[in-house]
Amino acid sequence: MITNPPFRPREVPTRHHEILIVGGGIAGASVAFHLAKNGKKDIALLERNSLTSGTTWHAAGLIMQTRGSHALTEIAKYNAELYSALEAETGQATGFKRNGTLGVARTKERLHETARNASIAKSFGLEANMISPSEAKKLYPALNSSIIEGAVFIPGDGQTNPVDTCMALALGAKKNGVKIIENAEVTDLWRTADGNYQVRINHGVVEAEVLVLACGLWTGELASKLGARIPIYAAEHFYVVTEAMDFVTPTLPVLRDTDGHVYLKEDTGKLLVGAFEPWGKPLPMGKFPKETAYIELAEDWDHFELPMTKAIEIVPELANCGIAKFFNGPESFTPDLLFMIGEVPGLKNLFVSTGYNSEGIEYGAGAGRALAEWIVAGEPQMDISFVDVARFHPFQINKRYLHDRTAEVLGLHYKMHWPAYQPETSRGVRKSALHDRWARLGASFGEGMGWERPMWFAGEGESTKNIYSYDEPSWFKYTSQECTAARNNAILLDQSSFGKHLVQGRDACRFLQWLCAGNVDVPVGKLVYTHMLNEKGGIETDITVNRLSQTEFLIISSATVHPRDKAWITKHITDEWNVTITDLTSGYAVLSLQGPRSREILSQVTDTDLANSAFPFATSQEINIGYARVIANRLTYVGELGWELHIPTEMAQHVFDVVWEAGQAYGLKPAGYHALEHLRSERAYREYQLDLTPVDTLLEAGLGFTVDWNKEGGFIGKDALSVQKNAGPLKKRLVSFKLRDPKPALFHEELIRCEGRIVGYISSGVKSFTIGTSIGMGYVNHPAGVTKDLIENSRWEIEIAGKLYESDASLRAFFDPNGDRAKQ
Repeated sequence: MITNPPFRPREVPTRHHEILIVGGGIAGASVAFHLAKNGKKDIALLERNSLTSGTTWHAAGLIMQTRGSHALTEIAKYNAELYSALEAETGQATGFKRNGTLGVARTKERLHETARNASIAKSFGLEANMISPSEAKKLYPALNSSIIEGAVFIPGDGQTNPVDTCMALALGAKKNGVKIIENAEVTDLWRTADGNYQVRINHGVVEAEVLVLACGLWTGELASKLGARIPIYAAEHFYVVTEAMDFVTPTLPVLRDTDGHVYLKEDTGKLLVGAFEPWGKPLPMGKFPKETAYIELAEDWDHFELPMTKAIEIVPELANCGIAKFFNGPESFTPDLLFMIGEVPGLKNLFVSTGYNSEGIEYGAGAGRALAEWIVAGEPQMDISFVDVARFHPFQINKRYLHDRTAEVLGLHYKMHWPAYQPETSRGVRKSALHDRWARLGASFGEGMGWERPMWFAGEGESTKNIYSYDEPSWFKYTSQECTAARNNAILLDQSSFGKHLVQGRDACRFLQWLCAGNVDVPVGKLVYTHMLNEKGGIETDITVNRLSQTEFLIISSATVHPRDKAWITKHITDEWNVTITDLTSGYAVLSLQGPRSREILSQVTDTDLANSAFPFATSQEINIGYARVIANRLTYVGELGWELHIPTEMAQHVFDVVWEAGQAYGLKPAGYHALEHLRSERAYREYQLDLTPVDTLLEAGLGFTVDWNKEGGFIGKDALSVQKNAGPLKKRLVSFKLRDPKPALFHEELIRCEGRIVGYISSGVKSFTIGTSIGMGYVNHPAGVTKDLIENSRWEIEIAGKLYESDASLRAFFDPNGDRAKQ
């Protein structure tokens, strides 16, 4: 994430603070407020103009607690809690009111998605009522209910005044000792040899031990002065304010018409009509007005025509109402539509809070609290891995990439949030050496961290287009065939996107022993599935370690967490360790040959003895394939006999051709990442960020068998894990579920009920084509302990979009629970 600029000489500072925050909008004010509430006293906040003048001042101020996932809802729900109490605490009115959100659905598909989100709300005790079109019209009399299928009403939602709310946070921070300095533009910043940060403003030089960049659109530019790469880009964001309308009362709910790309909220007797149009207008920083504190951009009625037309459809009275104001202002967006908080990898004590994708008011409260807790405690206190700034690859600051992706990302706010949705823009960035081979075989490609990866394979002459669905997406037919091939014959997968890090040096073994919960001090050629933990015992990485020599270890990571894994390892390489880390990802293509006939196929192209006795499970050898030498790892992520072949990139096409040709006599088929997901779920193999997160422990995840409790020196997180181990029955466990009804499809986030009570949610789910019904995994929480008796003798149901389905539960996988097939 950084380019490692040299340290600059320390200048004599005008003032010194422990913590310095740059940015006086909702992000910076929230961090300052929560740091002060957490006991920090020596804090200063710099704002280049006046508080709120960046983008906060023109925010719509919507308050919505329920999001499309449990993790995001955990952050978002805090906004209503905080904003409702701010006036009493600070004396500053915020304009906060709970007039509710009415989310309407024009299609059955949207209604299903809305019902799924309403289920998530139940997990947090939030009231979310699914209602009929006629009931929706009673709440919103001007609504054209004839064009909707139904709606959700969330009475605890509402709206707030963004400027007043930010001012209240700033006032609360000041009352707790934070120094706020306005008209203090940062013109330069650098890091000194002693690790402090210095910032030049018009008042002189300010120094701090901890620096927080929370300056919205300008965060990327400032961070780049320190060598940090922050992928953020601006887009124009539009709304109009009507003239006064009779039906618009202070209690009128906020109306969200996501199918129409618009939201409508009461604004002093008028309607504010805002949009997340299907395709946005990216805005290069160079086109911003110069020397303007409160930026307003030119009107664009042509661009706003579609959402305004849709707004008139849903509220016909708009057709006869004048427009008092057309507003266009810039907002910041990220490549994945998730904001960024956390410590910048490689720059100790440099934190960011930025990229809120036009939802700073909704997320600012919870994100500010989470970041403040991280700064104070030295590590996150909740799961924020999905918004960790460390998640991005260096290439993602490419301006053209960001420009093109931002156009799509803005519209994704209100488009259907389909399972396995694939972005359409900024594609083709990273291709495996085998890309053209897969394309000729009919691959439908998806994107993962820029990698083009086969997701499924169409039949000859058939379309590779994704047709999304919550019931049966277009690829189910083909993915089921790929899964059948994996279970009966063999499949070939491209896993070149694996992150591959070489950790080497005199202390490499001792270093990894300290980081990993498992024992990596094993013979050369032994593969170790292990994890790195935080001090609370939570899981930070999910990796495979291949010992190449006494001083060299190859660490294999999932593509989607590869940058974050590297950041975690790198931050622990202090001066006391003779250790280096090198990214070898691009140096090796990876072909995964899996299935009961994989040994027969591989034996046709290599002279290596592949028998169990000569090549046991979880071992690695360098072998000949065709004319090439490859690293062959006997591993599986699908639950079958198989090998993952790490091939020098320049030899990948040759090895593919040799293996593919040999496999035709044995029923070898290509398979994509959808099949991989279905197959791994059948074996209850965990996936990081779904089934494993920094707030889950190895014991809770059912992975205690990977821990070496007795290795010399212990490991990070051992003490916390030991306490949990000795504390009696676990109150939280990852459990497998199997629906009794074969029709519904599980994906992610569906509620788990035990004897009618909500006890968790599905972390990953699939339609199992092997078993014939949907299966999934999810953490069950039970105060008396998640015991074998509870699992076997309770009534289990999974809630999907408000409907309950009976389910079987197990602490073991429903397919091949002993794992015999992989070791045959």
